[in-house]
Amino acid sequence: MTDDATTDDAASDETASDETASDETASDETASDETASDETATDEAATDDAVISLLVVDDHPVVRDGLRGMFESAPGFRVLGEAAGGAEALERAAALDPDVILMDLRMPGGSGVDAIRELTRRGARAKVLVLTTYDTDSDTLPAIEAGATGYLLKDAPRDDLFTAVRAAAQGRTVLSPAVASRLVSAVRAPKTPGAEALSAREREVLALVARGTSNKEVARELFISEATVKTHLTHLYAKLGVNDRAAAVATAYDRGILG
Repeated sequence: MTDDATTDDAASDETASDETASDETASDETASDETASDETATDEAATDDAVISLLVVDDHPVVRDGLRGMFESAPGFRVLGEAAGGAEALERAAALDPDVILMDLRMPGGSGVDAIRELTRRGARAKVLVLTTYDTDSDTLPAIEAGATGYLLKDAPRDDLFTAVRAAAQGRTVLSPAVASRLVSAVRAPKTPGAEALSAREREVLALVARGTSNKEVARELFISEATVKTHLTHLYAKLGVNDRAAAVATAYDRGILG
């Protein structure tokens, strides 16, 4: 009887030992699965954080479609929405909170410069990267002064645009070579002592006047009233110390206001 009891006890101990080992193995596998799950979730979160969200603002649908297709086909970007003008851009930016806004300048639904200025005033988180066909002083300087992080022309290569958006998202300034050259020239241009600086809108009006544009045409181009154009002219005449359009243009060229 003693031998049988001893044998039974040993078998019982072995069974208990096997069950304990099995439980430990199952516990280890569960912990391993949970760790793998946590690592996967972390990787997914990191990947999501690396994606740069965009708002595309341009009055031409074909341009918006092209930019959306370009960025959505590349890793690391997500287009949240589009806008056809400055006013709509402000609404969409408030609703979508993108990382970067690709902004055209001259649009019927509100100018890009005015939208940039308002975004800056509101303290918007989004960085604005101007993407336009215009590189004149009357376009570049107002946009940068309004708060744009960067300024590129629409003929920029695809990879340059991707690089510029990534840089803008990090708050770094990005300028096309032509725009950078203009800004350097503007900074180095001699300033007349005591001369009051023209506002961004006054420079826009002056640039159009320099092309021989009538008040009515200026109003149509900038989407403002003809009376407002005359008011801007009156103010810029006073600042430049002149009395007419021809003298204003000549003085502006002489002072380096017009390139």
